[in-house]
Amino acid sequence: MEHAEVLSYLRKIEGQIRGVQKMIEEKKYCVDILTQLHAIVGAIENVENKILKKHFETCVISAFRSDSRKDREEKMEEILKLISKFRG
Repeated sequence: MEHAEVLSYLRKIEGQIRGVQKMIEEKKYCVDILTQLHAIVGAIENVENKILKKHFETCVISAFRSDSRKDREEKMEEILKLISKFRG
């Protein structure tokens, strides 16, 4: 996933958030607002997954192909921290 593609997704999410703000200003039905918020959360998770996949395909693989044990250990620690953070 290229940076331009990520930015495109984030701009769409930004538009969705503005839409929810407008819904709140207009005192729309709570369930409709919650539905839109759920869609935004799903979109953010989708972007997060795409960025994580790209990170694994580039940075992590590069580190594990490296001759540097330190690089491999640092990437492994980074991965473990990410997993821990995402589970939290």
